[in-house]
Amino acid sequence: MSFQPIFSQFQLELDDHNDRRERLIKASRDVTNLSKKVIFLLHRIVNEDAQDYRAHSKHACERGIEKLREVRDIYAAIKPEVQGDSFWHHHHSISPGLQEYIEALSFAHYLGHGTLITFNQVQAALSDDLGAPYFPLPKEDYLLGLSDLTGELMRFAISGFSRKGGRARAVQVCNFVRDCKSDFDRFAPFVKGLRKKQVVTSQSLEKIEHAVYAIVVRTSEYDLPQEILDDIIGQSMSSNAYKEKRRNRDVGSDDEREYDY
Repeated sequence: MSFQPIFSQFQLELDDHNDRRERLIKASRDVTNLSKKVIFLLHRIVNEDAQDYRAHSKHACERGIEKLREVRDIYAAIKPEVQGDSFWHHHHSISPGLQEYIEALSFAHYLGHGTLITFNQVQAALSDDLGAPYFPLPKEDYLLGLSDLTGELMRFAISGFSRKGGRARAVQVCNFVRDCKSDFDRFAPFVKGLRKKQVVTSQSLEKIEHAVYAIVVRTSEYDLPQEILDDIIGQSMSSNAYKEKRRNRDVGSDDEREYDY
């Protein structure tokens, strides 16, 4: 009895497995890159000056959701590759991009609604127009993606101090991130990788709390209307940002001179 046909079949199966794995890894990297671009887009839009912040924030959400449709197209394309047990066989290859997508989607959702996106809403975003999921959403990826959201909220809160109403929004974000950390900590022992991400969440929360505390203490020293306080804080932060930019430029110039010398 010849064993060559049997091993030839094994070879075909292994080649198919490796080729599929490479395609899924490339798709996951594309999803990661697109999701990061959407996050940068959201930060750029909300940092623009606007008379009506609520409408401007919803506009940012809509733009982000629109751009994330490109990610849905990628997942629609790989749907035949991840049917049945194949998804769990290749979950490790898909997971990084999926978490980045959930981070971008949840950030857009927060800007538009001020709430945490639910598991069912994320699963619906990972479904076609008829409601059929491209693949099942693992609860671990959902939690890990939301844990990454806190870092973007920290940047959003601190960068918004210089705009009108930024102090009140920073306090809201601070309370929101604190609640997220408290809820996610309960799942940390049961979800691999979540404990490490919660350390970063704690650092982000600490930065927001320090910034909010400093602003509240400083503003309590002045008996001025809120609008005037916002203008003073905005001018102060703009001045500090300009000085920091000048300092970095001077340091860069010194480095260049030393390199040339």
